[in-house]
Amino acid sequence: LLAFEEYIESELGDKYDVEVFPSELLGSQNEMVQLTQTGAINFCVASNSLLETFSENYTLFNLPYLFVSSEAYHASMDDESITGPIFESTRQAGFEAVTWLDAGTRNFYTVNTPIETLEDLKGLKIRVQQSPTNVEMMERLGGSATPMGFGEVYTSLQSHIIDGAENNEMALTDNGHGDVCKYYSYDMHQMIPDILIGNNDFLEGLSSEERAIFDEGFALVNQVQREEWVKAVENAKDRAANEQGVTFLYPDTEPFQEACLPMHDEMLEKYPDLAPIYEAIQAYNEMYPAEETQGGSGE
Repeated sequence: LLAFEEYIESELGDKYDVEVFPSELLGSQNEMVQLTQTGAINFCVASNSLLETFSENYTLFNLPYLFVSSEAYHASMDDESITGPIFESTRQAGFEAVTWLDAGTRNFYTVNTPIETLEDLKGLKIRVQQSPTNVEMMERLGGSATPMGFGEVYTSLQSHIIDGAENNEMALTDNGHGDVCKYYSYDMHQMIPDILIGNNDFLEGLSSEERAIFDEGFALVNQVQREEWVKAVENAKDRAANEQGVTFLYPDTEPFQEACLPMHDEMLEKYPDLAPIYEAIQAYNEMYPAEETQGGSGE
């Protein structure tokens, strides 16, 4: 977002002063989305899972095992025929998505119990993001879903209110979860993007020339973040292993997938309008099949 700030101010600095507030300084993600809705702030970054509560279309990207590889994930998210109908679907809520950010693969990490098989999840209280899809996924995998805000996770792990959580590798280091959780298992159940959303009134108030410049800025955010993400994940894995003593595990993902795949048919039955987008993603899955082993890069 700093690249966005620099670009917009270099092009439109006489009219727009961009101020970035990092690390939930203005509140939780849910609170920031509400601030964006009202126009108290112009933009915020929110997890796709949270946006499911504003538009059923976002349910699609929350499906477990929707993408078979990072390449299929990136190709799908770069295809505006896939993202366009979903990004525009929250206009009635006062905002729309302007670009996506890579949040890698989501995997399970636990305090005491290494997740090496699907059976290891049974009965464990696992924090999930606050969306119906994530709760159902956890139930299908045999764990006990515990939805809560991200800011509550560290203390809940410390006090054993929960047995683990699911996120990308950055949560281990940037948020200190690796100080408590010593096992990180690459089941790769989701690749869920973060979404940069903008207030409708602000976006519609831009002139065509200004909007073109802002669109360039949004594209720059996507480009820079994806380049930095790969390096950040590798650094996080190194730090987690060598400084926090985290063990990385690579379970057979097939049983996890088999438990969750019925959710795909259920979603298509419930939201038939999403079928063409789902099929377009499957075409990319065929084009970019999974490698035998994929180390994660996640939120």
